[in-house]
Amino acid sequence: MSPISRRHAALSGVVAAAVALGVAEPVAVLTGPRSAPLIAVGGLVVDLVPEALKQFAIDVFGTYDKIALLVGTALLLAGFAALLGLAAARRLAFGLAGIAAFAALGVTAALTRPGADAFDALPSLVGAGLGGLTLWAFVAGPLRADRAPAGSATSSGVTAATATRPGPAPHPGDPEPVSPPGPTPPPMVAALAREEEKPGGWEPSESGGDQESRRRFLRGAGLLTGAAAVAGLGGHWLAGRRGVSAARKAVTLPAPAGPAPQVPTGADLSLPRLAPYVTPNREFYRIDTALVVPQVDPVTWKLRIHGRVRNPIELSFDDLLARPMVERYVTLACVSNEVGGDLIGNARWLGVPLKGLLDEAGPEEGADQVVGRAADGWTCGAPTSALRDGRDALLAVGMNGEPLPVEHGFPVRMVVPGLYGYVSACKWLTELELTSFADFDAYWVPRGWSAEGPIKTQSRIDTPRARSRPAAGPVTVAGVAWAQHRGVRHVEVRVDGGPWREATLAPAVSSDTWVQWSWRWDATPGEHRLQVRATDAAGETQPEQRSPVAPDGATGWHTVTVTVA
Repeated sequence: MSPISRRHAALSGVVAAAVALGVAEPVAVLTGPRSAPLIAVGGLVVDLVPEALKQFAIDVFGTYDKIALLVGTALLLAGFAALLGLAAARRLAFGLAGIAAFAALGVTAALTRPGADAFDALPSLVGAGLGGLTLWAFVAGPLRADRAPAGSATSSGVTAATATRPGPAPHPGDPEPVSPPGPTPPPMVAALAREEEKPGGWEPSESGGDQESRRRFLRGAGLLTGAAAVAGLGGHWLAGRRGVSAARKAVTLPAPAGPAPQVPTGADLSLPRLAPYVTPNREFYRIDTALVVPQVDPVTWKLRIHGRVRNPIELSFDDLLARPMVERYVTLACVSNEVGGDLIGNARWLGVPLKGLLDEAGPEEGADQVVGRAADGWTCGAPTSALRDGRDALLAVGMNGEPLPVEHGFPVRMVVPGLYGYVSACKWLTELELTSFADFDAYWVPRGWSAEGPIKTQSRIDTPRARSRPAAGPVTVAGVAWAQHRGVRHVEVRVDGGPWREATLAPAVSSDTWVQWSWRWDATPGEHRLQVRATDAAGETQPEQRSPVAPDGATGWHTVTVTVA
């Protein structure tokens, strides 16, 4: 059999990979979306890549970091699949071995996810099987695209080399040569033979059979790629249909026994480009390790409070809704938020106070850590003392007057004022385990982050934006500042390294939320540098020195440069 071209070989590998991934999606509808190969391997990448690379992804892509990871993983897979196709063109066993290796990676990634069982291997196995069959069909089977190389047999059975091989030179008196039996080479072969005598040799023209095999190859590639896309998108759609959106819509939140305080008049300055005092749900930042949002049915949801407690507790969703609830405004912040960053938001949360639940469970002596465990196995560890010191630490079921959005932890999540989310804001919560910091490290601690994560005092300039060109004259400089559970005492602004000027603070609901601030600047033409700093109620002023977000949050003064026209 003649070899196929490199282009066709590479495309064969890519189509085989598309079939494998596409078929795996509807299978994953039955076994759970986290078992799909792309998601499973992507989750393994999230767990294993260096923290510096994770932070780079968050800095560059922000809340789109997961989409970027999945797209990047798919592109890398396409590249490797093309190489497998080239290897298979040399020897089919090489390509099939590569597919088997990818299947093993997908199975390993799926089975090592928390809560996995043997059925989670099925999407990778089924996908690899059909992917291998596809590769065989294109490389050695009925869909291969043949390419006749120079010197190969033509349709007449005579090679160009044979057609042009010279015989011995005739001598005078020799008898007339007799042609050997067999067909006379057709004119095309004779023409090709003459071409071979030219410098540079020749390339055979495509025969009708070669052209037909190429058309068959391209038709097969198009049909299988389309079928893979339909299967993949259909599987994704079916997974969504099996989600919990309908269950969320059916939830009726109880009226709070302790309603949230009214937002004071003037708390929101309503300035262009200034973050609103209350962040809408659709704009609230989302940073977590879940490549697919866990779909937790509130009907079957259970919360276990166990570990080093005297009275273990198990609650259903209805049990939790039956308890007295409070509603509070709390600002949450991500430890990955750079100076001046937007990984922070303020919302009105409805939930059950954690202190009462922990008091009922009765932590034992030395149980200084409460480990929250999510439905996907992610863990965070908050100091037990912080959850029992009177702050509004909640098991939240509502956000801004509606049930928690699925991507923000439906049906239940933790909300703890004054602690970064990586140690306290467990979404899709299923367990609270009392233990100690000496005995257990939550997800981010072995990866280089601090065990305890109190939020640092910070401030940000929202307007004017960096590199903007405000007009000369009065300019309102405004932004937000936060020091959750301590409160902001004052905010100061300076221009071009000059004296600090105190900004005006807008009122706030409580010390657990951020506060808006503003300052009137008489701007003069030219380039200027604006800086801001905040001081909390304990008298601590945010430091000038910049520090990275790892291991316990960024520090530094937010600085913007503008050009006044």
